[in-house]
Amino acid sequence: MVSNYPPNILLANCASRKVLDLIADKWVALVIRALSLGTMRHGELIRTIEGISEKMLSQTLRRLERDGLVARKVYPVIPPKVEYSLTELGWSLNEAVNTLSKWAEGHIAEVEEARQRYEQQ
Repeated sequence: MVSNYPPNILLANCASRKVLDLIADKWVALVIRALSLGTMRHGELIRTIEGISEKMLSQTLRRLERDGLVARKVYPVIPPKVEYSLTELGWSLNEAVNTLSKWAEGHIAEVEEARQRYEQQ
């Protein structure tokens, strides 16, 4: 059911919060970032995203496919070959992920300094 009111993420019952929950997940951001490098298979993603478990990657890919951000292509060969790529919607999210990634990479020192100051108080 679609509301007659414009989306407002600050409202508890706004459906946009479910979308925010999806994109605020670090594994989602990292999978989007990895797939921005090109189409990949499951094993390639595991090697590209350090620290992600096979289970977490599978769960994240399923969520992203369900929400229309990732396309899954299965090739009818033995053994099965499955590739993942960003959809048009996924590419639009990639812009935001890249912005957040650049911010995180560019402000590491400042955040670490703030944490140290906080811990010394």
